[in-house]
Amino acid sequence: MSQNSKHVLVTGASSGIGRATAHLQGQRGHKISIGARRRDRLDGLVDGAFYHELDVTDPASVEAFLTAATEAHGPVDVLVNNAGLARGVETVANADGVAWREMIETNVVGVLEMTRRVVPSMIDRGQGHVIMVGSIAGRIAYEGGSVYCATKASVAKIAQTLRLELFGTGVRVTTVDPGLTETEFSLVRFRGDSERAKVPYQGANPLTPEDVSDCIDFAISRPPHVNIDDILVTATDQVSPTRVYRREE
Repeated sequence: MSQNSKHVLVTGASSGIGRATAHLQGQRGHKISIGARRRDRLDGLVDGAFYHELDVTDPASVEAFLTAATEAHGPVDVLVNNAGLARGVETVANADGVAWREMIETNVVGVLEMTRRVVPSMIDRGQGHVIMVGSIAGRIAYEGGSVYCATKASVAKIAQTLRLELFGTGVRVTTVDPGLTETEFSLVRFRGDSERAKVPYQGANPLTPEDVSDCIDFAISRPPHVNIDDILVTATDQVSPTRVYRREE
């Protein structure tokens, strides 16, 4: 590890953007702590990483994970709040509310549970960085995405508020909002229906997880006096959540 090595903690690291972020930050020589519900998928992701099961909706799981992570690598320098999901495409009128609660608990409460436990140490040390992985859906709504869009808009507002609350402390806050990115996002949204999950990406040229992790890396790697407030990153062929140029296959 170099003298400039940071302790980077990534939630939701078992796949997609979280996995790509953990891998890239490990290549940068940082100390990595990674957590996800699917612990078995964390094995061997980054050499020397601390990894453990993490359910951001469960305060006891969050506490246990952070205690073990800080014992392994010391105080957290960079928190990447990546864990999140979309579930279903119910309209408000036709929903039963179950998926709503899952998205709110994971995407909003989970972010708060992680952040409130990590930020006090950053304040005490006068340095640190909180990265929120949001979505274009937090900026532009679409049919069938009311609660998912609302949760990602909430993440943006939490980040904006945190920046105000941390003014003068030396702690940085960044939001990275990706557009269409080919991950397991749709597979989770459609509860494992692989054929349905392929549809959003058909004929399109979407972002990759590595495209988004590059944006996260850019924010992390700026000098301490530079804060990247927010990044909206989309595929060249995307201009809104639902308007994507598709080529005939």
